[in-house]
Amino acid sequence: MSETAEKDQSLWLLTASPTFWAAHFLLCYITAAIWCAKVVGLGGSLASARVAIAVYTVLALAGIGIVGRVGYRRHSHGNATLPHDDDTPEDRHRFLGFATLLLSALSAVAVIYAGLVIFFFRSCY
Repeated sequence: MSETAEKDQSLWLLTASPTFWAAHFLLCYITAAIWCAKVVGLGGSLASARVAIAVYTVLALAGIGIVGRVGYRRHSHGNATLPHDDDTPEDRHRFLGFATLLLSALSAVAVIYAGLVIFFFRSCY
């Protein structure tokens, strides 16, 4: 059976990278909010929260990288050239791989942008 059999394909991989970004964003926000409100108070140090956010960022980027790599492998499957606009299972497979790769790149930029907070904020304001 072909690797591109349509009955085995799913759109769930397409949503994985944005889900990693959303989870990262929520974890960062919730961690900082709880840390500042319940642990150290106004003006307290964000050192431990910054470490947690750095860990969240590395884990999210690793997950997005794995999904992006799978998307790239699907996009580069076979020897077809761009654009992938033929009405064939192989081109649909390649197109979904390309869309997954692009969403992974966008999600990685969003995670990096959200993770940059550790360089700009040192204490709770």
